[in-house]
Amino acid sequence: MKSPEKKKVLPFIQALLCGLAGGAVFAWIGLPLAWMLGPLTAVIIWNLFVKRELYWPKSFKNGGQMLLGYGMGLAFTAESAKQIAGQLPTMTISTILMIAGGLGIAMIASKLAGMNTPTAVMGTTPGGLSQMTMLSEEIRGADPAVVTFMQTVRMLTVTFMVPMLSTYAFSDGAVSATGLQSSGAAVQAGAAGLLHIAATIVIVTIITLCALRFRFPTPWILGPLIAAAVLTVSGFAPPHLPPILTIIAQLFLGVYLGLSIRPGLLKSWKTLLPFSLLTGLLMVGFALFLAWMMHRIHPMSLATAFLCVAPGGLPEMGVTAQEIDADVSLVAAYQLFRVLFILFIVPVMLRLVFGRHDSVDTYKPSMTTK
Repeated sequence: MKSPEKKKVLPFIQALLCGLAGGAVFAWIGLPLAWMLGPLTAVIIWNLFVKRELYWPKSFKNGGQMLLGYGMGLAFTAESAKQIAGQLPTMTISTILMIAGGLGIAMIASKLAGMNTPTAVMGTTPGGLSQMTMLSEEIRGADPAVVTFMQTVRMLTVTFMVPMLSTYAFSDGAVSATGLQSSGAAVQAGAAGLLHIAATIVIVTIITLCALRFRFPTPWILGPLIAAAVLTVSGFAPPHLPPILTIIAQLFLGVYLGLSIRPGLLKSWKTLLPFSLLTGLLMVGFALFLAWMMHRIHPMSLATAFLCVAPGGLPEMGVTAQEIDADVSLVAAYQLFRVLFILFIVPVMLRLVFGRHDSVDTYKPSMTTK
């Protein structure tokens, strides 16, 4: 008789190879977020056509979240803090309007697609793919598989549409891309020595454990994010992640997210796909309207304003801002503000409205339809 641990070795190796193959193909094609979306797509295809169950350790998921959260926190520079202080009212209003727009679209999707309200809300809320998927595991009535599917379609829509519109329709090249680039060079220049790295690891670990202890929303992301942000703003200059660790983090999380989508739970994917595409397009259109309003109120280019409010993630929007010479620090400030708002405020509101699962680990996905 094989032990349970040995029985998991082959499914784990298959999951790893599947993820590596998907990431390599997406990277070769040149698609965005290749090492997260590639493994996610490859695992979904495996589950659809290969009748072999895959296995992915929960510790890998948590480790991937920690690395990604830490990387996000590094973008929170002193310059970003100043930008937030100067445009805090606009950030608050635009974030609330984007979330309200997502809720309105969710209500429409819930009625038209026959989807329960918690799932529709989590699937359209303009947060990050990983944050919304992990949070959906905590909300009573939300189906993580459907939420992942909807958020993936929404993220793909945003990831492809926003950079193309920003580059070819709105870019004027008037703003110099500073902030993140200069801060990154400063961090890399100052973060030298094993002692410095060890101190960073200890501080990040302690703050992450505190986030777990006090039950912060998505603590494995938020803990490292807060730690890296505090260290960066305080002048400690935490070391940047080597590119290989960023790839590993995306791979770990991409495989996990792919495994959360089980074909048997998405029998209505043909119905979900058009509504997911429609919600993504509506969110991009609403963001464009808000960006035009901000462009008229504040001295910022339309490209910068669009990247500030676009319902994508900081990595994708930040890279796009660098490539088109938008104001990177301002884009980072808005995107980080929305991430923190969604991580802190939205989960509390959703738990008050829908309730919370007693145990996230033992949660079983609900049916999609009412």
